[in-house]
Amino acid sequence: MSAMLEKKCLDKPDEVRPFKDGAGRMAVFTLGEQTMGRGEFEPGWRWSLHVKPIAGTDSCQAAHTGMVLEGRMVVRMNDGAEMEYGPGDVFYMPPGHDAWVVGSQRCVLFDVTGVARYAKPQ
Repeated sequence: MSAMLEKKCLDKPDEVRPFKDGAGRMAVFTLGEQTMGRGEFEPGWRWSLHVKPIAGTDSCQAAHTGMVLEGRMVVRMNDGAEMEYGPGDVFYMPPGHDAWVVGSQRCVLFDVTGVARYAKPQ
């Protein structure tokens, strides 16, 4: 049996995972064996405040690979290494980090590797 072509609309995700306090959401899409997501992070969003209570881990344990579409986000690794990402940046964020939105614009990104368990209770 050959693989099937698939298509999904960004307006109709398979699942939506809201963050604590209405600080954003992850729209989740599964195509074939891949799970990816479109994250919307509102100004003031911080992983340790708005996702940590959901995940139940000390830092984000997902590895993220994707691209920032709008806004800015800083990621700080557990060892203190830090990087800021903005529109048009492609990224890899290894497990073991905190992150937060910079400025007054929401951050929107597409993540192709770290969504399967992201913002879900352990």
